[in-house]
Amino acid sequence: MRFLLLLSLGIAAVLAVKQEDFKQCSQSSFCRRLKAIASRQEAAPKGAFVSPYSLGSPIDTPGASDASSWTWPMRSSLYPEIQFDLRVDVLEQGDGIVRVRVDEVGSKTPFRRYNETAKWVLLDESPRLSSSAKLSSTSDRSTISYGAGLSLEIQHSPFRITQLRDGRPEIVLNDRSLFHMEHFRIKEQESAEELLGEGAQTVLKGGELDRSWFEETDADMFEEHWKKWRDSKPKGPEGLSIDLSFPGVQHIYGLPEHASPLSLPDTVGPNAHYTEPYRLFNVDIFEYLADSPMSLYGAIPLLHAHSSKHSVGVLDLVASDTWVDVLHTSDAVHTHWMSESGILDLLFLPGPRPDDLFSQYALLTGPTPLPPQWSTAYHQCRWNYIDEDDVLEVDQKFDEADIPLDVTWLDIEYAEEHRYFHWDQKYFADPVRMLDKVADKGRKMVAIIDPHIKRVDSFRIYTDARDLDILIKKSDGSNFEGWCWTGNSVWVDFFNPKSWDWWTRMFQFSTWKESSPALFIWNDMNEPSVFDGPEISVPRDTIHHGGWENRDLHNINGMAFHNQTAQALIARETPNKRPFVLSRSFFAGSQRYGAIWTGDNNADWEHLHGQTAMILSNNIAGMSFCGADVGGFFGNPSTELLVRWYQAGAFAPFFRAHAHIDTRRREPYLFDEPIRGYIRDIIRLRYQMLPVWYNAFHDASVTGTAILRPQYAVFPDDERGFAIDDQYYIGSEGLLVKPVTVQGATTTQVYLSDNQPYYDYFSHRLYPAASSRTITMDTPLDKFPVLIRGGSILPIRQRVRRASPLMWQDPFTLIVALAKDGSARGQLYLDDGVGYGHERGELVWRDLTFTPKGKNGGLLSSSNKVHSEGLVGVAEVNAWAQVIGHVKVEKVVILGVDKKPASVKAGGVDLQWHYDEGVGAKGKKEGGAGKLVIKNPGVSVVESWEIEVA
Repeated sequence: MRFLLLLSLGIAAVLAVKQEDFKQCSQSSFCRRLKAIASRQEAAPKGAFVSPYSLGSPIDTPGASDASSWTWPMRSSLYPEIQFDLRVDVLEQGDGIVRVRVDEVGSKTPFRRYNETAKWVLLDESPRLSSSAKLSSTSDRSTISYGAGLSLEIQHSPFRITQLRDGRPEIVLNDRSLFHMEHFRIKEQESAEELLGEGAQTVLKGGELDRSWFEETDADMFEEHWKKWRDSKPKGPEGLSIDLSFPGVQHIYGLPEHASPLSLPDTVGPNAHYTEPYRLFNVDIFEYLADSPMSLYGAIPLLHAHSSKHSVGVLDLVASDTWVDVLHTSDAVHTHWMSESGILDLLFLPGPRPDDLFSQYALLTGPTPLPPQWSTAYHQCRWNYIDEDDVLEVDQKFDEADIPLDVTWLDIEYAEEHRYFHWDQKYFADPVRMLDKVADKGRKMVAIIDPHIKRVDSFRIYTDARDLDILIKKSDGSNFEGWCWTGNSVWVDFFNPKSWDWWTRMFQFSTWKESSPALFIWNDMNEPSVFDGPEISVPRDTIHHGGWENRDLHNINGMAFHNQTAQALIARETPNKRPFVLSRSFFAGSQRYGAIWTGDNNADWEHLHGQTAMILSNNIAGMSFCGADVGGFFGNPSTELLVRWYQAGAFAPFFRAHAHIDTRRREPYLFDEPIRGYIRDIIRLRYQMLPVWYNAFHDASVTGTAILRPQYAVFPDDERGFAIDDQYYIGSEGLLVKPVTVQGATTTQVYLSDNQPYYDYFSHRLYPAASSRTITMDTPLDKFPVLIRGGSILPIRQRVRRASPLMWQDPFTLIVALAKDGSARGQLYLDDGVGYGHERGELVWRDLTFTPKGKNGGLLSSSNKVHSEGLVGVAEVNAWAQVIGHVKVEKVVILGVDKKPASVKAGGVDLQWHYDEGVGAKGKKEGGAGKLVIKNPGVSVVESWEIEVA
């Protein structure tokens, strides 16, 4: 959400993003200096531009617990008196993850570079080291051998690191000699002598070497001005330039969050799609452009590089303002990362396939935990439902229109003077009564809690935070103040451990008496957003716990707030329940704390089209529980656009409709038929398919796999699919979805990579197995492509109730889509949906298989599935299985049956069934298009069983 005309704040309304509110690279001194290195390198004669950095001989890292850690002294010929250390660790986990760090050591200044990003991002700040990596070294080169055919070649002079698999280079650090770490120095002679003693400036200066060919200096290195703001920069320049190349690759993905294609296009060179680098700097941006490298609300410094031969990844543990240039050449993709501060702390993910990258990233930063099951259903929101009557009327109207609903949301206007935790009694006289009425129907509510705190002595939250001394500070040590929705505001420093227990107490029912177990939380504006601050945020020289500046850890702010809110919700009940907290700002590791969404989109076709690529990019970077505001936050969509947006939103992991305060009301029940029916049908379809979604969420929680998987991740060998970002698969469930995002479209093309049959989910029409091909599907307004891949088994619940928790005892239908060889496989995962009993084995997890037998027969079976990866096994019978032991499979639909069977039996008993010859893609009878429907087979979802088709 962003600001509109608020005269009390003196802020003017705007109609679209004001790009002038945000810096370009040339307006940030560190980016300007570091980018200039690449310009000079490009202008130099071939081979003349050589990195000034070199290494000495390696030593075992002091204090390392294992042999797979080594340190090299590093020097720059430009500043021979400045010392750096390179450290390389080979980790035990992840089949060959390598960590590369460089920091300045022995500085004669009192300064240090921010080196705590790993503490917030990694599950283990100091991961265990491998016991099998081996180092061999000569005077000019060191080689580390590890993993399956992996090696790290470290060239001493000029400095370069290459990761190889079976002798083939896959990642190169400092390939173009752009690595540079600006060292600490003192601006003035008198300041140096006062701080360090006489002669210190001469030591820091390092003689009269000509450095202009590599490093520029400017007045902004020690103090920077932009518009009306001054950045004091007490530590002076500390920029970091990283040069990473990916040989043999033409597609890289990641760097969310940007409104850009999934396969990242160039920002430099003759084919540049953008004129600015991709920026990673969390900001509150109003009505962002639909195609732009501008920074948005979240930042994950992760890249995947992919070819048909291999996939590799790089995670850059830096939380400061970072710009990334991309350049494709005929034999590689080159990237140039420019960060304002921090150490070099890189993790090389070896792959070699996309699924391996997902699991390796999850090993490092954690998977997406299982959310409350109800949070995967439909959410209804707008800015704002004005009072209790409005909320309850919306709730009732959904029932009257036979449209399911799980969550109703409240934006900032519920809180008196935007003092979060304080309900406005004029409009919400009895919040608990309202929450209880909603909860009586199995539903929940979400209310917003933003990080800005109204600075008035009558507000307990403010006085508590002030007295505990846990507020973000200005550079002079006083409490930072700025303007946001509350007017004059302060911000809690969630890097300060003293804030954590206090924040947890704020959510206890004994403290927040106007809340209930049915109320969950939305953390917005947590970049943080400051209306009168530089780039709509806090100044970079504000101070956090430990003396670190905001410039050092800016991108972690939102995650720290998100984390503490999630922990508070877990702690408020005994036994603990799973939290639901939606955050706008995020960083690497935020997936551990809840959902995010793509922010302030616009109700137009361009934004609808771009949302798929954004959500896919978030998914491959671990932020699987994400979605976009259905209908567009700003503006009033046409009915056609709204229907298409619901169709797209129903197939995103987070499914929420949301709208700006100035838009017309657009709750689904307000529309006449047939529009109301179209929207009702798609919401009901989401509820029918909730078991499919829960399967995908469970897989993500166990293996780290993306919930929405782009084409290249599912078919890593098919180069034709590497740039596709408008269709995707849901987990491993075999569902292919392509939202319709073109106005007036009555047909849509879908690309199929593999030689398998596909079946239209709605009509069951067959698209026969063939080599990779593009099919055309009819897509009138009430239709869009949802295809079942041959070889899949989908569990669904065809009975839809007003809220998903009411469906827990309903029977299942199994849709079996046969592969070309007549086989199929799927799963069914169930638990109580709200607690943590599943971590103790209180769950049902069934392996569903169809094994072909004879010319047309087969055996459909259910067996107990157990966790792999060394996790706890699941007993066939547990407490939760006993609770739902009465739940049955009421129907089985088998697609792709060649001919009418002779019999269908379970346990030797004949079952009811019927057979339909079906039609193929061209509307004609076709082999393999037949459908077998088995009614009431009488089998349980918790037991092992077999159904024989003969």
